[in-house]
Amino acid sequence: MKNYRPKLLITLGDVAGIGPEIIVNAWPELHRIAEPIVVGEPTVMLQAISACRKPLRVKLAVDALFAQSSTEQIPVIHATQQNLHDIRPGQITAAGGQAAYDFLVYAIDATLAGQADGIVTAPLHKEGLRAAGLHFPGHTEILAERTNTPAYAMVLHGDGLTVAHVTLHMALRDVFARLTPEAILEKIRLVHQLAPRLTGKPSRIAVAGLNPHAGDGGLFGDEEARIILPAVQAARSEGIDATGPVPVDTLFVRAARGEFDGVVAMYHDQGHIAMKLRSGWRNVNITAGLPIIRTSVAHGTAYDIAGQGIADASSMIAAVEVAAKLVQTHTR
Repeated sequence: MKNYRPKLLITLGDVAGIGPEIIVNAWPELHRIAEPIVVGEPTVMLQAISACRKPLRVKLAVDALFAQSSTEQIPVIHATQQNLHDIRPGQITAAGGQAAYDFLVYAIDATLAGQADGIVTAPLHKEGLRAAGLHFPGHTEILAERTNTPAYAMVLHGDGLTVAHVTLHMALRDVFARLTPEAILEKIRLVHQLAPRLTGKPSRIAVAGLNPHAGDGGLFGDEEARIILPAVQAARSEGIDATGPVPVDTLFVRAARGEFDGVVAMYHDQGHIAMKLRSGWRNVNITAGLPIIRTSVAHGTAYDIAGQGIADASSMIAAVEVAAKLVQTHTR
């Protein structure tokens, strides 16, 4: 399996964003790592090739099972009935939102059917989904619903550290109501399962506090003692190396020094800000708990630079590298 190039479906995401361009800019590296197949729309890919000024060709692929890529040729599966020809870079449209959903659904179903080893997604736009009448906060929730996965987590991985989030895309005022010992324990278990596949060693997990100084003995809130600590104790009773609740102002410093391999953050920005400062474009978004492998870039659609061909493809390359690693560890 060491030299196996997994077949990975690369979804275009929102076609008005930088998704098509980062695929084009990354293409030679993607082909070196894997057998990448684009799920999207051929005309969009031709426009991206033109914007990036790359000597690449597009080949229409009938399905994922028989599609093959090369360093010069991008196979594209036409996976939407939406008319995308008139969409301009940086433009939120219902058609673009629906198409991003269609691309993802095709990739999920094909991978579940065994036609591919995993999925790597380019970014979509949440307002585009909403314009199309699709009430999903993002990729993670679509993946969980389509694969009937009850226990899942959004994970950021970069530079040897794996961070899962107990709550995701919601107002900060709603986080307190959504945190339960059961929800936190679920994410601890998922990190415990995932992190060793990425690092090659048993995981040491830090569970973040919620309040400043992890509540400071109850002075700033009792959620640490009432909600978070019971989850940590339950995880330890299962043999998981979990520590916490740990004050977040020191947690990531300790993790950067190598004390922890995994972190369970209580809400979106608590994990994202630290990881994006720490690892930047080296970060990869992973959906843990799915029956299929899915990774993604750790950035958005970047409407402000879309269509210029200048988008940095580093996170797309990293996402394909991590997907390939997960395929190999899954099949051992």
